[in-house]
Amino acid sequence: MKRAGRLMERVVDCDNLREAYVRAARGKRAKRDARAFADRLDDNLLELAGELSEGTYTVGPYHRFTIHDPKERLITAPCFRDRVVHHALMRVCDPVFERFLIFDTYACRVGKGREAAVARASEFARRHPWFLKMDIRRYFDSIPHATLLALLARKFKDRRLLGIFDRIVASAESSPGRGIPIGSLTSQHFANFYLGWLDRYVKETLRIQGYVRYMDDFVVWGDDRGELRSARDRIATFLERELSLSLKLEPYINRVVRGMDFLGCRVGPGVVRLNRRSRVRFGVRLRALDRLYAEGGIGSGSAQQRATALVAFTSAAGARSWRWRRRVVQSLRVDGQDLEPGESGRELEQHRQELPPGEPQ
Repeated sequence: MKRAGRLMERVVDCDNLREAYVRAARGKRAKRDARAFADRLDDNLLELAGELSEGTYTVGPYHRFTIHDPKERLITAPCFRDRVVHHALMRVCDPVFERFLIFDTYACRVGKGREAAVARASEFARRHPWFLKMDIRRYFDSIPHATLLALLARKFKDRRLLGIFDRIVASAESSPGRGIPIGSLTSQHFANFYLGWLDRYVKETLRIQGYVRYMDDFVVWGDDRGELRSARDRIATFLERELSLSLKLEPYINRVVRGMDFLGCRVGPGVVRLNRRSRVRFGVRLRALDRLYAEGGIGSGSAQQRATALVAFTSAAGARSWRWRRRVVQSLRVDGQDLEPGESGRELEQHRQELPPGEPQ
Protein backbone atom coordinates (compact mmCIF):
# COMPACT_ATOMS: atom_id res chain seq x y z
CA MET A 1 0.00 0.00 0.00
CA LYS A 2 2.91 2.33 0.62
CA ARG A 3 4.14 1.79 -2.93
CA ALA A 4 0.64 2.41 -4.29
CA GLY A 5 0.34 5.54 -2.18
CA ARG A 6 3.60 6.83 -3.59
CA LEU A 7 2.26 6.27 -7.09
CA MET A 8 -0.76 8.44 -6.38
CA GLU A 9 1.42 11.11 -4.80
CA ARG A 10 3.49 11.16 -7.98
CA VAL A 11 0.37 11.51 -10.14
CA VAL A 12 -0.71 14.69 -8.34
CA ASP A 13 2.81 16.08 -7.98
CA CYS A 14 2.92 19.59 -9.47
CA ASP A 15 5.89 18.79 -11.73
CA ASN A 16 4.14 15.70 -13.08
CA LEU A 17 0.93 17.63 -13.76
CA ARG A 18 2.84 20.45 -15.45
CA GLU A 19 4.66 18.00 -17.73
CA ALA A 20 1.32 16.29 -18.41
CA TYR A 21 -0.06 19.67 -19.52
CA VAL A 22 2.87 20.13 -21.92
CA ARG A 23 2.26 16.72 -23.48
CA ALA A 24 -1.49 17.23 -23.69
CA ALA A 25 -0.94 20.55 -25.48
CA ARG A 26 0.86 18.91 -28.40
CA GLY A 27 -0.94 18.86 -31.71
CA LYS A 28 -2.82 21.49 -33.67
CA ARG A 29 -6.25 20.44 -32.43
CA ALA A 30 -5.22 20.95 -28.81
CA LYS A 31 -3.64 24.39 -29.15
CA ARG A 32 -6.77 26.50 -28.64
CA ASP A 33 -7.92 24.51 -25.63
CA ALA A 34 -4.38 24.53 -24.26
CA ARG A 35 -4.23 28.33 -24.44
CA ALA A 36 -7.49 28.62 -22.54
CA PHE A 37 -6.24 26.18 -19.90
CA ALA A 38 -2.90 28.03 -19.68
CA ASP A 39 -4.62 31.34 -18.87
CA ARG A 40 -5.08 29.98 -15.33
CA LEU A 41 -2.49 27.22 -15.50
CA ASP A 42 -1.41 27.12 -11.85
CA ASP A 43 -4.98 27.37 -10.59
CA ASN A 44 -6.20 24.69 -13.01
CA LEU A 45 -3.40 22.29 -12.09
CA LEU A 46 -3.93 22.91 -8.38
CA GLU A 47 -7.64 22.26 -8.80
CA LEU A 48 -6.96 19.02 -10.67
CA ALA A 49 -4.50 17.87 -8.02
CA GLY A 50 -7.09 18.47 -5.31
CA GLU A 51 -9.84 16.60 -7.15
CA LEU A 52 -7.58 13.63 -7.91
CA SER A 53 -6.33 13.44 -4.32
CA GLU A 54 -9.79 13.75 -2.77
CA GLY A 55 -11.52 11.41 -5.21
CA THR A 56 -13.89 14.09 -6.52
CA TYR A 57 -12.53 14.16 -10.07
CA THR A 58 -15.21 13.74 -12.75
CA VAL A 59 -14.72 13.01 -16.44
CA GLY A 60 -15.69 15.83 -18.80
CA PRO A 61 -17.52 15.65 -22.13
CA TYR A 62 -16.04 13.85 -25.14
CA HIS A 63 -15.69 15.16 -28.69
CA ARG A 64 -16.83 12.49 -31.17
CA PHE A 65 -16.03 12.38 -34.88
CA THR A 66 -15.52 9.76 -37.59
CA ILE A 67 -12.41 9.05 -39.62
CA HIS A 68 -11.75 6.67 -42.52
CA ASP A 69 -8.30 5.07 -42.07
CA PRO A 70 -9.12 3.16 -44.28
CA LYS A 71 -12.19 1.71 -42.61
CA GLU A 72 -14.63 3.91 -40.73
CA ARG A 73 -13.77 4.52 -37.06
CA LEU A 74 -15.55 6.55 -34.41
CA ILE A 75 -13.02 8.65 -32.49
CA THR A 76 -14.04 9.65 -28.98
CA ALA A 77 -11.57 12.33 -27.89
CA PRO A 78 -11.48 13.55 -24.29
CA CYS A 79 -11.66 17.24 -23.43
CA PHE A 80 -8.37 19.00 -22.79
CA ARG A 81 -8.64 18.88 -19.00
CA ASP A 82 -9.06 15.12 -19.15
CA ARG A 83 -6.13 14.81 -21.53
CA VAL A 84 -3.94 16.40 -18.86
CA VAL A 85 -5.21 13.85 -16.34
CA HIS A 86 -4.58 10.95 -18.74
CA HIS A 87 -0.99 12.03 -19.33
CA ALA A 88 -0.42 12.54 -15.61
CA LEU A 89 -1.70 9.04 -14.89
CA MET A 90 0.23 7.29 -17.65
CA ARG A 91 3.51 9.07 -16.89
CA VAL A 92 3.42 7.39 -13.49
CA CYS A 93 1.57 4.13 -14.27
CA ASP A 94 3.25 3.23 -17.55
CA PRO A 95 6.27 1.58 -15.84
CA VAL A 96 3.86 -0.78 -14.04
CA PHE A 97 2.27 -1.74 -17.35
CA GLU A 98 5.72 -2.05 -18.93
CA ARG A 99 6.94 -4.53 -16.32
CA PHE A 100 3.90 -6.73 -16.93
CA LEU A 101 4.09 -6.82 -20.75
CA ILE A 102 6.20 -9.42 -22.54
CA PHE A 103 9.00 -8.58 -24.96
CA ASP A 104 7.02 -9.42 -28.10
CA THR A 105 4.14 -6.98 -27.76
CA TYR A 106 4.84 -3.78 -29.66
CA ALA A 107 2.03 -1.18 -29.46
CA CYS A 108 2.16 1.90 -27.20
CA ARG A 109 5.64 1.18 -25.87
CA VAL A 110 8.81 3.24 -25.93
CA GLY A 111 11.43 1.59 -28.14
CA LYS A 112 8.90 -0.73 -29.79
CA GLY A 113 6.30 0.26 -32.40
CA ARG A 114 5.22 -0.91 -35.82
CA GLU A 115 8.65 -1.16 -37.46
CA ALA A 116 10.02 -3.30 -34.63
CA ALA A 117 6.95 -5.57 -34.81
CA VAL A 118 7.40 -6.07 -38.57
CA ALA A 119 11.12 -6.77 -38.11
CA ARG A 120 10.37 -9.36 -35.41
CA ALA A 121 7.71 -10.97 -37.63
CA SER A 122 10.28 -11.22 -40.42
CA GLU A 123 12.68 -12.90 -38.00
CA PHE A 124 10.12 -15.56 -37.03
CA ALA A 125 9.20 -16.04 -40.70
CA ARG A 126 12.77 -17.20 -41.32
CA ARG A 127 12.61 -19.70 -38.45
CA HIS A 128 9.25 -21.42 -38.99
CA PRO A 129 7.42 -22.75 -42.08
CA TRP A 130 3.83 -22.04 -40.92
CA PHE A 131 2.00 -19.04 -39.45
CA LEU A 132 -1.38 -18.40 -37.79
CA LYS A 133 -2.67 -14.82 -38.03
CA MET A 134 -5.50 -13.65 -35.74
CA ASP A 135 -7.21 -10.51 -34.53
CA ILE A 136 -10.04 -9.66 -32.17
CA ARG A 137 -13.56 -8.93 -33.33
CA ARG A 138 -14.40 -5.25 -32.58
CA TYR A 139 -11.72 -5.16 -29.93
CA PHE A 140 -12.05 -1.71 -28.34
CA ASP A 141 -15.86 -1.93 -28.45
CA SER A 142 -15.85 -5.39 -26.83
CA ILE A 143 -13.66 -4.91 -23.75
CA PRO A 144 -15.85 -5.58 -20.66
CA HIS A 145 -15.50 -2.89 -18.01
CA ALA A 146 -15.80 -5.22 -15.02
CA THR A 147 -13.07 -7.59 -16.23
CA LEU A 148 -10.74 -4.75 -17.19
CA LEU A 149 -11.11 -3.08 -13.79
CA ALA A 150 -10.60 -6.40 -11.98
CA LEU A 151 -7.35 -6.98 -13.87
CA LEU A 152 -6.19 -3.42 -13.18
CA ALA A 153 -6.87 -4.05 -9.48
CA ARG A 154 -4.44 -6.97 -9.60
CA LYS A 155 -1.62 -4.58 -10.54
CA PHE A 156 -2.64 -1.37 -8.73
CA LYS A 157 -3.72 -1.44 -5.07
CA ASP A 158 -4.44 2.20 -4.28
CA ARG A 159 -8.19 2.80 -3.99
CA ARG A 160 -7.95 6.41 -5.14
CA LEU A 161 -6.12 5.40 -8.30
CA LEU A 162 -8.55 2.57 -9.01
CA GLY A 163 -11.43 4.98 -8.42
CA ILE A 164 -10.06 7.27 -11.14
CA PHE A 165 -9.63 4.31 -13.49
CA ASP A 166 -13.23 3.32 -12.74
CA ARG A 167 -14.54 6.79 -13.62
CA ILE A 168 -12.56 6.94 -16.86
CA VAL A 169 -13.63 3.46 -17.99
CA ALA A 170 -17.30 4.06 -17.08
CA SER A 171 -17.41 7.42 -18.89
CA ALA A 172 -17.90 5.87 -22.34
CA GLU A 173 -19.31 2.59 -23.60
CA SER A 174 -20.31 1.10 -26.94
CA SER A 175 -22.83 -1.26 -25.31
CA PRO A 176 -23.89 -1.70 -21.68
CA GLY A 177 -20.78 -2.41 -19.61
CA ARG A 178 -18.49 -2.76 -22.63
CA GLY A 179 -16.16 -0.69 -24.75
CA ILE A 180 -13.42 1.88 -24.23
CA PRO A 181 -13.09 4.89 -26.54
CA ILE A 182 -10.65 5.04 -29.43
CA GLY A 183 -8.88 8.39 -29.19
CA SER A 184 -7.92 8.37 -25.52
CA LEU A 185 -4.40 7.83 -24.16
CA THR A 186 -5.67 5.75 -21.25
CA SER A 187 -7.66 3.56 -23.64
CA GLN A 188 -4.51 2.73 -25.60
CA HIS A 189 -2.70 1.60 -22.46
CA PHE A 190 -5.69 -0.19 -20.97
CA ALA A 191 -6.31 -2.08 -24.23
CA ASN A 192 -2.67 -3.09 -24.55
CA PHE A 193 -2.60 -4.21 -20.92
CA TYR A 194 -5.84 -6.19 -21.30
CA LEU A 195 -4.39 -8.45 -24.00
CA GLY A 196 -1.18 -8.72 -21.99
CA TRP A 197 -2.95 -11.56 -20.20
CA LEU A 198 -3.29 -13.34 -23.55
CA ASP A 199 0.45 -12.79 -24.12
CA ARG A 200 1.20 -14.46 -20.80
CA TYR A 201 -1.07 -17.40 -21.65
CA VAL A 202 0.56 -17.92 -25.05
CA LYS A 203 4.12 -17.73 -23.72
CA GLU A 204 3.80 -19.32 -20.28
CA THR A 205 1.04 -21.91 -20.74
CA LEU A 206 1.17 -22.80 -24.44
CA ARG A 207 4.96 -22.29 -24.48
CA ILE A 208 4.90 -20.81 -27.99
CA GLN A 209 8.19 -19.22 -29.01
CA GLY A 210 7.14 -17.56 -32.28
CA TYR A 211 4.61 -14.91 -31.28
CA VAL A 212 4.17 -11.19 -32.03
CA ARG A 213 1.31 -8.90 -31.00
CA TYR A 214 0.60 -5.33 -32.03
CA MET A 215 -2.52 -4.25 -30.09
CA ASP A 216 -5.23 -6.70 -31.27
CA ASP A 217 -3.33 -8.04 -34.32
CA PHE A 218 -1.22 -11.06 -33.39
CA VAL A 219 0.59 -13.89 -35.13
CA VAL A 220 1.80 -17.31 -34.03
CA TRP A 221 4.46 -19.27 -35.95
CA GLY A 222 4.96 -23.03 -35.82
CA ASP A 223 6.43 -26.06 -37.55
CA ASP A 224 3.23 -27.71 -38.75
CA ARG A 225 -0.42 -26.94 -39.45
CA GLY A 226 -1.74 -29.24 -36.70
CA GLU A 227 0.26 -27.41 -34.05
CA LEU A 228 -1.24 -24.09 -35.13
CA ARG A 229 -4.78 -25.48 -35.27
CA SER A 230 -4.42 -26.60 -31.65
CA ALA A 231 -3.03 -23.17 -30.68
CA ARG A 232 -5.91 -21.45 -32.46
CA ASP A 233 -8.55 -23.45 -30.58
CA ARG A 234 -6.91 -22.96 -27.18
CA ILE A 235 -6.40 -19.23 -27.75
CA ALA A 236 -10.03 -18.81 -28.82
CA THR A 237 -11.20 -20.64 -25.68
CA PHE A 238 -8.98 -18.52 -23.42
CA LEU A 239 -10.18 -15.28 -24.97
CA GLU A 240 -13.82 -16.24 -24.55
CA ARG A 241 -13.59 -17.64 -21.02
CA GLU A 242 -11.07 -15.28 -19.43
CA LEU A 243 -11.39 -12.01 -21.34
CA SER A 244 -14.92 -12.22 -22.83
CA LEU A 245 -13.57 -11.59 -26.34
CA SER A 246 -13.92 -13.44 -29.62
CA LEU A 247 -11.68 -13.87 -32.64
CA LYS A 248 -12.72 -12.71 -36.06
CA LEU A 249 -14.03 -15.59 -38.12
CA GLU A 250 -11.56 -17.96 -39.75
CA PRO A 251 -8.13 -17.14 -38.33
CA TYR A 252 -5.67 -17.52 -41.19
CA ILE A 253 -3.22 -20.47 -41.32
CA ASN A 254 -0.79 -20.70 -44.22
CA ARG A 255 2.77 -21.42 -45.25
CA VAL A 256 5.28 -18.66 -44.55
CA VAL A 257 6.69 -18.83 -48.10
CA ARG A 258 3.36 -17.56 -49.44
CA GLY A 259 3.71 -14.32 -47.50
CA MET A 260 1.56 -12.71 -44.84
CA ASP A 261 -0.08 -9.27 -44.60
CA PHE A 262 0.87 -7.70 -41.26
CA LEU A 263 0.67 -4.04 -40.21
CA GLY A 264 0.54 -2.79 -43.79
CA CYS A 265 3.43 -4.95 -45.00
CA ARG A 266 3.85 -8.23 -46.84
CA VAL A 267 6.15 -10.39 -44.71
CA GLY A 268 7.89 -13.51 -45.95
CA PRO A 269 11.11 -15.41 -45.19
CA GLY A 270 13.85 -12.87 -45.86
CA VAL A 271 11.62 -10.26 -47.51
CA VAL A 272 9.44 -7.38 -46.26
CA ARG A 273 7.64 -4.97 -48.56
CA LEU A 274 4.55 -2.80 -48.44
CA ASN A 275 1.37 -4.69 -49.21
CA ARG A 276 -0.90 -3.61 -52.04
CA ARG A 277 -3.38 -1.73 -49.83
CA SER A 278 -0.61 0.33 -48.22
CA ARG A 279 0.86 1.22 -51.62
CA VAL A 280 -2.52 2.44 -52.84
CA ARG A 281 -3.13 4.46 -49.66
CA PHE A 282 0.32 6.04 -49.83
CA GLY A 283 -0.16 7.12 -53.44
CA VAL A 284 -3.66 8.50 -52.83
CA ARG A 285 -2.64 10.47 -49.74
CA LEU A 286 0.56 11.86 -51.22
CA ARG A 287 -1.23 12.99 -54.38
CA ALA A 288 -3.96 14.61 -52.29
CA LEU A 289 -1.22 16.43 -50.36
CA ASP A 290 0.33 17.49 -53.66
CA ARG A 291 -2.97 18.98 -54.84
CA LEU A 292 -3.50 20.78 -51.54
CA TYR A 293 -0.01 22.29 -51.73
CA ALA A 294 -0.34 23.23 -55.42
CA GLU A 295 -3.64 25.01 -54.72
CA GLY A 296 -2.09 27.01 -51.87
CA GLY A 297 -4.00 25.20 -49.12
CA ILE A 298 -0.84 24.65 -47.08
CA GLY A 299 2.70 26.02 -47.07
CA SER A 300 5.88 24.18 -47.98
CA GLY A 301 6.82 23.58 -44.33
CA SER A 302 3.52 21.90 -43.52
CA ALA A 303 3.67 19.91 -46.76
CA GLN A 304 7.16 18.69 -45.83
CA GLN A 305 5.99 17.60 -42.37
CA ARG A 306 2.99 15.71 -43.73
CA ALA A 307 5.05 14.05 -46.45
CA THR A 308 7.59 12.97 -43.83
CA ALA A 309 4.82 11.36 -41.76
CA LEU A 310 3.51 9.52 -44.84
CA VAL A 311 6.94 8.24 -45.81
CA ALA A 312 7.59 7.17 -42.21
CA PHE A 313 4.70 4.72 -42.49
CA THR A 314 6.38 3.06 -45.49
CA SER A 315 9.79 2.75 -43.85
CA ALA A 316 9.01 -0.60 -42.23
CA ALA A 317 9.14 -2.10 -45.71
CA GLY A 318 12.88 -1.45 -45.76
CA ALA A 319 15.14 -0.85 -48.73
CA ARG A 320 12.93 -2.69 -51.21
CA SER A 321 10.32 0.09 -51.15
CA TRP A 322 12.48 3.18 -51.63
CA ARG A 323 12.60 3.04 -55.46
CA TRP A 324 8.82 2.72 -55.61
CA ARG A 325 8.43 5.61 -53.14
CA ARG A 326 10.68 7.79 -55.27
CA ARG A 327 8.65 7.00 -58.39
CA VAL A 328 5.45 8.06 -56.62
CA VAL A 329 7.04 11.30 -55.41
CA GLN A 330 8.50 12.10 -58.84
CA SER A 331 5.10 11.56 -60.48
CA LEU A 332 3.66 14.54 -58.60
CA ARG A 333 3.08 17.88 -60.29
CA VAL A 334 5.06 19.67 -57.60
CA ASP A 335 8.85 19.49 -57.79
CA GLY A 336 9.90 16.40 -55.86
CA GLN A 337 12.44 18.47 -53.94
CA ASP A 338 9.57 20.18 -52.10
CA LEU A 339 7.66 17.15 -50.95
CA GLU A 340 10.24 14.40 -50.66
CA PRO A 341 11.36 14.16 -47.03
CA GLY A 342 14.94 13.79 -45.96
CA GLU A 343 14.74 11.68 -42.81
CA SER A 344 11.60 9.85 -41.77
CA GLY A 345 9.94 11.15 -38.61
CA ARG A 346 7.67 9.14 -36.35
CA GLU A 347 5.59 6.54 -38.12
CA LEU A 348 1.85 6.93 -38.18
CA GLU A 349 0.31 4.22 -35.95
CA GLN A 350 -3.28 3.30 -35.01
CA HIS A 351 -4.13 3.73 -31.23
CA ARG A 352 -0.66 5.53 -30.64
CA GLN A 353 0.12 8.58 -28.51
CA GLU A 354 -0.19 12.10 -29.90
CA LEU A 355 2.46 13.32 -32.33
CA PRO A 356 4.85 16.18 -31.48
CA PRO A 357 3.85 19.83 -32.03
CA GLY A 358 3.19 20.79 -35.61
CA GLU A 359 2.85 17.23 -36.92
CA PRO A 360 -0.54 16.00 -38.20
CA GLN A 361 -2.61 13.83 -35.91
